[in-house]
Amino acid sequence: MNKVLELIKKEEKRQRETLMMVPSENYASKAVRNAVGSVLMNKYSEGYPGRRYYQGNKIVDEIENLAIEKAKKLFGVAHVNVQPYSGSPANSAVLFGLLSYGDKIVGLKLSSGGHLTHGHPDITFSGRFFKSFQFGTDENGVIDYDEVRRLVLRVKPKLMIIGTTSYPLILNWKKLSQIADLVGAFFVADISHVAGLVISGVYPSPVSFAHIVTTTTHKTLRGPRGAMIMVTKRGLKKDPDLVSKIDRAVFPGLQGGPHNNTTAGIAQALIEADSSSFRHYGAQVVKNARVLADELKKGGLKLVCGGTESHLLVVDLKPLGLSGNVVAEALEIAGIIVNRNSVPNDSAPPFYPSGIRLGTPALTTRGMKEKEMKKIANWILKVVDYVKDKELPEDKEERVEFLKFFRKSLEKDKFLKGIASEVRKFALQYKVP
Repeated sequence: MNKVLELIKKEEKRQRETLMMVPSENYASKAVRNAVGSVLMNKYSEGYPGRRYYQGNKIVDEIENLAIEKAKKLFGVAHVNVQPYSGSPANSAVLFGLLSYGDKIVGLKLSSGGHLTHGHPDITFSGRFFKSFQFGTDENGVIDYDEVRRLVLRVKPKLMIIGTTSYPLILNWKKLSQIADLVGAFFVADISHVAGLVISGVYPSPVSFAHIVTTTTHKTLRGPRGAMIMVTKRGLKKDPDLVSKIDRAVFPGLQGGPHNNTTAGIAQALIEADSSSFRHYGAQVVKNARVLADELKKGGLKLVCGGTESHLLVVDLKPLGLSGNVVAEALEIAGIIVNRNSVPNDSAPPFYPSGIRLGTPALTTRGMKEKEMKKIANWILKVVDYVKDKELPEDKEERVEFLKFFRKSLEKDKFLKGIASEVRKFALQYKVP
């Protein structure tokens, strides 16, 4: 067998036999995967529909226009650019198109549930090329909108870019919009994690409050790894040139030719999202997350914000003296895939954070419901209890050696392998698209 195909088959098997609980992951449909793997990847299409730099793009134009119109309908926006290669390039294009070097921006701290591209200082494009001011959360992990207001009034940013990657509560788009208006700032809402929930009506839409909305097209939207930038009617009222600024920032500002196969995958995902079954799916994602949160709390785990209003939850392991690395590694051996994650006011470094992040989008795609969440929570609690004495050393060199030894010991651990066997039998009862 071809080596690449062999590895793909192994990954396909892994995805069937384990529980995919990283909140930013999901299963795309076979139709979406067929589009992404199609002959469309052979075509070069620099430019936009009707304005390409190459011949032979009539069909590609139809595909891109289809994706645009479906997005405009589903989200209720005035304009959509479907060409960004992924979420980070989409956010970078917005900043590039609307700001000048050194302009002030405001965003939510990464450690409080924000994203790298929302102004994370020093190491990111958004944090190095602009003057970034970031707000955090209170001791319970909850955003204090009065604090955000005070920060914005003090620094007077040109743009606020707000969205979440590990904040489990619903954002108050109206309050954020009102705060941005106090200083005349652009308000950019990044709904990458919750786009599918917005379409389903179980998470509020920011469209009537924001000037620009960005989103990835995978995660809860169940599409390919791409992104969209959406300009709202409110945005056009603030700046009638917003469409051209965004489109020019994507191409030729930051990118060359679009990935036409991805554009087709986006179109297919949006067609699938425009259905009652998808809306039921989004509602079930949130129901499942709430049940999972309740069960973990009953089992003695501390959750950031005390629970969830969305598709994800973050477990704060500090009260147990545990590292996210230790718990995530052990859960993986047990067939449960989560990711280590910082928690609010985390004194531990980002690579060795004090929490784990998990969610329900992929499990719900496989047809799992509340009953299954209770079963999964029980396995998670068993694993956490099993490793409760595995404290990560504070010394950096000792930490590295500890984790090497810990990983090696886990590979032969009979208790965790036993849970993995149960998980495998359980997972195989649920279909992967």
